[in-house]
Amino acid sequence: MSLPTEAVTLTVHAVLFDMDGTLVDSTAIVEQVWCEFAGRYGLDIDEILRTSHGIQAKDTVRRFAPAGADIDALAEELGEMERTRTSGIVAIPGAAALLRSLPADAVALVTSADRILADVRMRAAGLEMPTTAVTSEAVTRGKPHPEGYLRAAALLGVDPVDAVVFEDAPAGIAAGLAAGIRTIAVGPNTGELPDGVLHIRDYSSVSATVEHDEDGRWTISFRL
Repeated sequence: MSLPTEAVTLTVHAVLFDMDGTLVDSTAIVEQVWCEFAGRYGLDIDEILRTSHGIQAKDTVRRFAPAGADIDALAEELGEMERTRTSGIVAIPGAAALLRSLPADAVALVTSADRILADVRMRAAGLEMPTTAVTSEAVTRGKPHPEGYLRAAALLGVDPVDAVVFEDAPAGIAAGLAAGIRTIAVGPNTGELPDGVLHIRDYSSVSATVEHDEDGRWTISFRL
């Protein structure tokens, strides 16, 4: 996984962000909750953590819970644990400044978290929740399915080819690419990247220039 050796400029009309690992560092809490889940049922925590990143919690519970378990009840219990734990949550470096530099009506959050958890984590990290947010309740198929990103692009009124996705997890990167959206990988947990996907460590060196084009649409030029 390599960083661009020279600055790259990317111009789009809309920006779609994942949350955990992309805007918000909640790793400690996520691992703590899944460790408790694994310990309760004698499960392989390393395998859970390896495969759960970026996936809706209910999908992970369904995969690993013992036969006969109440999947909905377990997922809700884990969700409540996550919603009440905020210690150590911080913004990814540079995320706050980048969000402030972007026009509100050209930004969406697309997360596998539910709306309550998304609000809790964004607030704990000191980040403003985008007006447009596609959370787990708004989709029937979670990442790596592209439904969430396609819905967000539609809500912002842009063609997928005119947007960009920032994602940190293999499932989310796959979702962005499946939606036909240019995708930028963020952070250390992206796995092996598909051809053409750029990688950034965080947003410390990312800047955006915002203008209107001749049709009155936002034109956002990122320097990566």
